[in-house]
Parts: sequence; structure tokens; C-alpha cells
Amino acid sequence: MTLTERVKRKALELGFQVVGISRVTPDRPEAASLAEWLARGYHGEMAWMARTAKKRQNPALLLPGIRAIVSVGMNYDTEDQPDDRPGHGHIARYARGEDYHRVLGERLKALASFLQAEAPDSRSRAYVDTGAVMEKAWAQRAGLGWIGKHSNLVSAQHGSWLVLGEVLTTADLNPDEPGADLCGTCTLCIRACPTGAITEPYVVDARRCLSYLTIEQKGRIPKEFQRALGNRIFGCDDCLDVCPYNHQATPTAEPAFRATPLTLNPNLDALARQTAAEFQAAFRHSAVRRATHEGLQRSIAIAQQNAS
Repeated sequence: MTLTERVKRKALELGFQVVGISRVTPDRPEAASLAEWLARGYHGEMAWMARTAKKRQNPALLLPGIRAIVSVGMNYDTEDQPDDRPGHGHIARYARGEDYHRVLGERLKALASFLQAEAPDSRSRAYVDTGAVMEKAWAQRAGLGWIGKHSNLVSAQHGSWLVLGEVLTTADLNPDEPGADLCGTCTLCIRACPTGAITEPYVVDARRCLSYLTIEQKGRIPKEFQRALGNRIFGCDDCLDVCPYNHQATPTAEPAFRATPLTLNPNLDALARQTAAEFQAAFRHSAVRRATHEGLQRSIAIAQQNAS
């Protein structure tokens, strides 16, 4: 069994549903796309995207001597049905269970350690949405799927319900074939976006995206988007929900991604009364913490107004 085969087998043993490998080469068209996206200002207040652009465009700045990237994905889709009656808020699917950084993090470290032991002369670094890595682009190169017109990765088997991680390595691994675009003429995701954030196929203006506005936006949410927010208080899944590949995806078997009563059917009045300390305690193992107490309260207030 080759080193590549052993690494892939280990990834599956660790609980990842998909694994693929891409070779790091000078030819990276996604680097030019990122530069154009930033030049348009589509990153909004995410100044860190611009600060880390060179590292995102060139992973050798993260790991000198890098040869390959091992991309992995875990399915987070569940059969939980949220209660969207008035008085309840809506939290994006990926944030209803345990924080995916925690779920993937230790397993990625284990995979990196395994690779290090199997190839002692190599060096490896693991990331899960925490470093300056263009995760979706590398996952597509590794054959995990393709980039949909909503700019998210789409897997023929798991739809867009994958959280991604990767191990950068100097080891010499055999690459997989890149994922082929199977979107065809479909534009369901573009038409489903409630704010027109998908300005053209494969391009999202984050400043109009409800996920960005409820999570990354630090100031006031512009008035023009508040009605479209509906009862969303953290994230938005509209462009994913309509994708045909998501309709045929199999729910996850990973218990950590199962929703809790707090994240599946959050009571807006109860959340509005939370102090900052109570927020930290309630969401200590949840990705919802990213929004901060102040940011979540802002979204809750808009959702309450929309329900009145």
C-alpha cells in the first residue's frame, strides 16, 4: 500500500466521509479570482481576507517546501426540522451542532501526526477554517466536488453539507483528479438568494449576504436587508437548500452535528434576555459564538421586529 493510500485510509478511519489530494503547483487560477474579488470590495469588513491574501494565493508561505494538500470533508446534514413559527429564530444548519472546528480539529491533528510518522522527513500542518487557506478551491482540486454557482463546494454524494479541513504537507503524495462542474444550466441558488448577493455565477458579494451580515458584520445591518433577514439570527442556508444535490444527500451519522433545542428552535424572547456571560456559557461549544453577544442581540432584535 502506497503512502497516499495509507493516508486516505487513515482519514476515513478518523471519521471523514471524503478525502482527496491535490498537488501544489504554480498554476493557481483561484489566486487571480481572489485578487479580483478583493479589488471589488466584496469582502466587506473582513479585512483579514485582504491581509492574508498573499498566503491564500501561495500556500508555500504557510509551509515552505509544500508539495501536496490533503483535503477532507465531514457531512453535517441532519434530519432535524427547525420550528419557524413566530417567536423562534433560525440558525444555519452547520452551527446547530457542536462547533465544527472542535469536531474536525483533533482528527486533523491526528491525520497530520500519522502522516508525519509515515513520512518522517516531511512536515505537515493541519487547518480547519482557521488559516489562510483557500479551502474550497483546494477541495475541488482534490476531487471532493466542484464549486457551485453559490461559491460553495458541491459534492455529488453529500451536496453542500460538508465542512472542510486540510493537511498541508511536504510529503510527495499522488494527486486526485479535480472535481468536474456539474451545475450545468441550473441557477436555482442564484434565484433563491433573498438579497441578490450572488452577483453572477460563482461570485458572492459578502456585503449583501445574510450569513456575512449576521456573523461578520460588526456594525448595524443596513436597513435595506433587514426585512429579508426574516427570523434568521445566525447565517442563511437559502442558496444551499434549493440545490438539487442537497436534496439527495444522506444525513450525517456524526452525533456531534446533531442540533440541540437551543440551536434548532431558539426562542427569541429568551435569547434577547441573555447576558453576555449567559451567551458565552450557552454557546461555549457552538460556532454561534463567532457572532458575539452584541452581534446576536442585534440580529434577534431585527427578527423580533420582522415577526411583529
